[in-house]
Amino acid sequence: MATPSQKGTTLSTIPWWRDAVCYEIYVRSFADSNGDGVGDLTGVASRVPYLAKLGVEAIWLTPFYTSPQADHGYDVADHRAVDPRFGGLDDFDVMLSTVHAHGLKLIIDIVPNHTSDAHPWFQAALAAGPGSAERARYWFRPGRGRTGGNPPNNWKSLFGGPAWTREPDGEWYLHLFDQRQPDLNWRCREVGDEFESILRFWLDRGVDGVRVDVANALWKPGDLPDATRQRPTPYLDMPEVHEVYRRWHATMRDYPGDRMGVAEAWVDTPEAMARYIRTDELQQAFNFHWLLAPWSAASFRRVLTKTFAAVEPVKASPTWVLSNHDVERHVSRYGGGSRGLARARAATLTMLALPGSAYLYAGEELGLPQVDVPAAARQDPAWLRGKGIGRDGCRVPLPWSGRAQPYGFSPPGAAAPWLPQPDSWTTLSVAAQEADPNSTLHFYRRAIAARCDLAPTLQREVSLLPTSPGVLAFARRPGLVCVLNCGSRRARLPEVGELLISSGDTSTVLGGMIDPDTAAWFFRR
Repeated sequence: MATPSQKGTTLSTIPWWRDAVCYEIYVRSFADSNGDGVGDLTGVASRVPYLAKLGVEAIWLTPFYTSPQADHGYDVADHRAVDPRFGGLDDFDVMLSTVHAHGLKLIIDIVPNHTSDAHPWFQAALAAGPGSAERARYWFRPGRGRTGGNPPNNWKSLFGGPAWTREPDGEWYLHLFDQRQPDLNWRCREVGDEFESILRFWLDRGVDGVRVDVANALWKPGDLPDATRQRPTPYLDMPEVHEVYRRWHATMRDYPGDRMGVAEAWVDTPEAMARYIRTDELQQAFNFHWLLAPWSAASFRRVLTKTFAAVEPVKASPTWVLSNHDVERHVSRYGGGSRGLARARAATLTMLALPGSAYLYAGEELGLPQVDVPAAARQDPAWLRGKGIGRDGCRVPLPWSGRAQPYGFSPPGAAAPWLPQPDSWTTLSVAAQEADPNSTLHFYRRAIAARCDLAPTLQREVSLLPTSPGVLAFARRPGLVCVLNCGSRRARLPEVGELLISSGDTSTVLGGMIDPDTAAWFFRR
């Protein structure tokens, strides 16, 4: 099993993003500077020194653009302006300068699948009426049935309910998400031209990369066929979508500094994922197969094998991610409590031993669990449309200090945080963990520092090692060995060498054994 060769490269020619540790900031929930209970760009800037100390190399910001906030920024009304809740363009520039001054890179979110229904284009489409050029930018269609009273097809919204909403003039418009997020029609050339212009606007401003929201959904089949059991999502992963990213690749090549794009593409196989990172398309794609793997050495081994087999033919670099703003935090996903935390730390240490970029989600360095947000406080449109409990539980504002809400998220006397923080977070705040050398925060700092120290010397080939059942072990030359015990019993270590770092009890590891729910790195000469 191997990754694309490092042969013939030097540190000066390796793009910054290839092995970067990136940190996702959900802007609303990171740091509130003005006391309105909502995080903002000035708050982000104030915490950049914390991120530099953590050791990350890049920051990814969720959308901060002008928006009615129906989907907390993923319903964009103006792609070239900052929503007043988060500041203004001047605040963005100050924040970006602060990021760069600390030697970090900045990735921003681009949302090309849909706009807000408050976007000027959509408002113009409503005013212009059926058959207009303005409506051609979106998916307006007459309904089915004798009076057009049925949707154009049977597609369902990913947030629950139908994917079509009818206008008073009789036409229906498509929205794969909330009805306030109408889908753009990428078959209309004007849409592609507009997003190249948007991309250039932010690249000109100095951003280092873009994360592409629902990157596999942009291009819909022109005949809008019904979903079937054999093809439940006919609008996902169409071959034509890759032409979009070839155009974006060419655009980013016009700029210095290895600008990059990373695709959010929930696809069925690593092979499908790899199509987004061919040499003339985007630079990275999130490897959600790692995130979706259950707590099992065999499952992790399969993901590693299939991922490297998929990315090697396209000469791409893999990514690894365990949590983000759309999924249950992995402390809770792995069982919660002390066991879930132990597993989360072990999975993170294993991820950081692999070649490719690692994406962290704000708060995971504190070991934050998923929060059971009271029903009355939930704001996720998926919850409001009846699609389960929603995603609010992983988006609760971070605890920075203090023993009660808002835990330093907002200044004294501020409005309550936009989502309530639990009383149990007193011991999980940054300040509390700074004082505890055994905290998850200190563990993350040590692990990231160890990765940064080793990365320049390691080859990208990953060799799986023979182990007992329930254990995953792999090596990277010239001497790194990573061992992960997913089993229920202590396991004897293979021949591994000198201990570098462990996610659990070091005394057990030094005795030649590894505890359950534990990972460790070794240097084998």
